[in-house]
Amino acid sequence: MQFKVEKKLNKSLARVGEIKTTHGEIHTPAFVPVATKASVKALTPEQVKDLGAEIILGNTYHLYLQPGDELVKNAGGVGKFMNWHGPTMTDSGGFQVFSLGVAYGKEISKVTKITDASFLIPERFDDSDAPRLAKIGADGVSFKSHLDGSIHYITPEKSIQIQHNLGADIIFAFDECTSPVENLQYQEEALERTHRWAERSLEEHKRLNGAEKDFLAGSRPNVFAGRSFSGRRPAKDPDNKTFSAPAIFGIVQGGRNENLRKKSAKFIGSLDFDGFGIGGSFAKEDMSTAVRWVNEILPENKPRHLLGIGEPEDIFMGVENGVDLFDCVTPTRNARNGTLYTKHGKINIMNVKYRDDFGLIEKSCECYTCKNYSIAYLTHLFRGKEMLAAILASIHNLYFIVNLVKKIRQSILDDNFFDFKKEFLYTYFHQNG
Repeated sequence: MQFKVEKKLNKSLARVGEIKTTHGEIHTPAFVPVATKASVKALTPEQVKDLGAEIILGNTYHLYLQPGDELVKNAGGVGKFMNWHGPTMTDSGGFQVFSLGVAYGKEISKVTKITDASFLIPERFDDSDAPRLAKIGADGVSFKSHLDGSIHYITPEKSIQIQHNLGADIIFAFDECTSPVENLQYQEEALERTHRWAERSLEEHKRLNGAEKDFLAGSRPNVFAGRSFSGRRPAKDPDNKTFSAPAIFGIVQGGRNENLRKKSAKFIGSLDFDGFGIGGSFAKEDMSTAVRWVNEILPENKPRHLLGIGEPEDIFMGVENGVDLFDCVTPTRNARNGTLYTKHGKINIMNVKYRDDFGLIEKSCECYTCKNYSIAYLTHLFRGKEMLAAILASIHNLYFIVNLVKKIRQSILDDNFFDFKKEFLYTYFHQNG
């Protein structure tokens, strides 16, 4: 992976860049649709590409349980398995440590109820069918599968091995996402644990890269990490000649505590990662502060990914504070629930006033849905519980978010980011279309 900063915005940490991977380029800032189980819900990979997405993200935890990382490896990696020809990322599974462990049953995820409910941030992944058991230890996390009740134990090394099998272009170190409502002592312990896991993840990643490269060169036997290596070979470049190792991102944690956030940014930033994720559970009103603390410290020559964030106002905040990549399930989850994005704010398609509205969701929108279908037709589909409802709504919502980030990118290139931000957010929150 290669990353180049093309332009920086004055009086801001915002920048425009480009990430080059074996499977294509990502023009940053960029939004990353979530394909949790090797599928962006309700959409085909071709539809996701057509609406403008350049990269997708799958989840290690879910793919490990079903269909299994070995199967995905034998299929040629997650991209080939799902017929996605662009760059791919896989999350480490660390978020599930949080949502299934200390946060389970406490109504806490990427969400914290420190403030009013309207300030909460939706979680990165849909764990409504998740296991009821996840216990954190010094070396890893044990959990009970929601599929068959089997007990699994994931260590940093195991997470990296799984991700290498999944074959993404960019993978993440194993981390512990902590709740901001935990006491300072636990936050400190969790941060130290995340830092140890980061070092171990990086060490295992380098070991596997060496083993894969040597195997391709013919200097090692047909055995890899203690398992048969008769399936997917490690990634090569498009000419099928040289080994192309996945990039690995370290994850900064530290909750809402300034000292812990800065400590984590300094430590993770000092390690030999290819890029960085900013993780944790935030209260919305202080998220920008936490992101700025981190990005003022992290190396400028490596990309930064804000994990699990995808609302328009949060994307503007993240870009302004130096974030290059975002991922979130919110656009597609909202779509399946009948909540659609427009430049005038979100609308509920089930509202009775839309039943005989033969206009478009968004007159200026160029998505497939808005070019072909009326809002009355979408309302009918949702009321009739037709599968097409989720498809058309998901196309629109993902198009809206993916291309909003593209417009933000262009506004930086055109030196009018702050004007664009002010105009968009005013219309989004204050004008009723």
